[in-house]
Amino acid sequence: MTNSTRTTTTPPAAEQPRAGRREWTALGVLMLPLLLVSMDVSVLYFAIPAISADLEPSGTQQLWIFDIYAFVLAGLLMTMGSLGDRIGRRRLLLIGAAAFGAASLVAAYSDSAETLIAARAVLGIGGATLMPSTMALVRTMFTDPAQRAKAIGVWSGVMTAGIALGSVLSGVLVQFFWWGSVFLVNLPAMVLLLVLGPLLLPESRNPEPGRFDLLSVPLSMAAVLPVIYGLKKIPSEGVHPLYVVSVAVGLLFAALFVHRQRTAASPMISPDLFRGRGFAPAVVLNLVSSFAMMGSAFFTTQYLQSVLGKSAMEAALWALLPSVPIGMAAPAAAALVQRGVNRAYVVTAGFAIAAGGYGMLALTGPDSLWLVLVAAGVLASGIVAVLSQMTDLALSAAPVEKAGAASSLLETGAEFGGALGMAVLGSIGTAIYRHGVPSSAPAAAHETLGGALAVARQLPGRAGDALATAAREAFTGGMHGAALAGAAVLLLAATGAATTLRRIHVRETTAPVAESEPAEATA
Repeated sequence: MTNSTRTTTTPPAAEQPRAGRREWTALGVLMLPLLLVSMDVSVLYFAIPAISADLEPSGTQQLWIFDIYAFVLAGLLMTMGSLGDRIGRRRLLLIGAAAFGAASLVAAYSDSAETLIAARAVLGIGGATLMPSTMALVRTMFTDPAQRAKAIGVWSGVMTAGIALGSVLSGVLVQFFWWGSVFLVNLPAMVLLLVLGPLLLPESRNPEPGRFDLLSVPLSMAAVLPVIYGLKKIPSEGVHPLYVVSVAVGLLFAALFVHRQRTAASPMISPDLFRGRGFAPAVVLNLVSSFAMMGSAFFTTQYLQSVLGKSAMEAALWALLPSVPIGMAAPAAAALVQRGVNRAYVVTAGFAIAAGGYGMLALTGPDSLWLVLVAAGVLASGIVAVLSQMTDLALSAAPVEKAGAASSLLETGAEFGGALGMAVLGSIGTAIYRHGVPSSAPAAAHETLGGALAVARQLPGRAGDALATAAREAFTGGMHGAALAGAAVLLLAATGAATTLRRIHVRETTAPVAESEPAEATA
């Protein structure tokens, strides 16, 4: 077999069949697991108090109930993407859907914190199979570049919307039902996927994948999990030596993982992927986009609740408003590229628009609800436009037979970027906040805005009001500093995109005929 990672000349149009009604219907089926996996990142926001009252978890157990899903998901993405390339993406998708549904049922009826933690871990394993499989199947079903760009725009919009909808849905369900209902909502969609998937989705795999490198599995998890853990803890608990060591250990294992991929006869993630023109810039710029998105969310969610005093449900409902323009961003970016606008200019503009959103955040005061919402919408619209284009670029540059591995690298990079955004921008904001709180305030008030407001409620009269006002102003000042830093990062990314993407014209990679089988033949 020839080196499949080299780009080849685009085949004639006759060899690039356009997707029809069947493929677009299959895309709708694929969006079900993607929506639920992204929703499960935030679905416990409102359910945690009810879970705590019912299961009485310890503080550590409560943290694991919330965090273990994202940790397991991030740690297994590369493994599952590579596994899907070997055993078949549709097969892995359906296995993951069955596991996700079963774990959702166990989670809904958990009678102890330990059971719920275990169920959430299995949900993370299922999610790690679903996300790269859906993206890889989009690459397989939509061979026409214009159609694939539209499909990836839908993929990006659904993923972003799921995170926003998860918290709102959990609030509604917990208000009218019991906390287990936030997990039961997964079951109908997974059953539908298991029924329709074999009928509509084609099976695809790498026809010559080589042996599965088992040693790479623990190495990849040891590289990802400590880094994600440390970066997630630093914004809320400070630059503690334990978290710094955790990040350092993860980076050490990352170096060992890279060495293994460069020297193994059949690596989990082929280094040749990065030789595809456009793939490496796409992964890096995708990471930067997630950095900006999650870094802003760290502040805007706290601003709505703690600065403006909105309830959790009110804050979640207000946060839905910026989702309206987000849904139009990816299709608009795809349309511009299809009309002949250089992708570099579209991505550069997306970063510049997102930087403008950060600039608007830097102009907010302690009572700027609408400005914050508009800023969040502008920022997210620019980022989603970039994400959709970088996903399309990466999948176009990667060989079809390695679409699963390519997808998993994008998703893992996004997890790193999100954690890094919260750590870096969160630390900047926290440092400015602590400097802005009056030195005479109790120590708890210097840690977080929530702590300051709790202290203020215990102080008499004007003293409590003065501390609360000062703390809210200090937090807003911290958000200003983080926003300016975020804008600077995005402007640098815009410059980098303009430089690196301008001359990249990806030519479609072809795959052996045996790589993909129609759904009818394998149902």
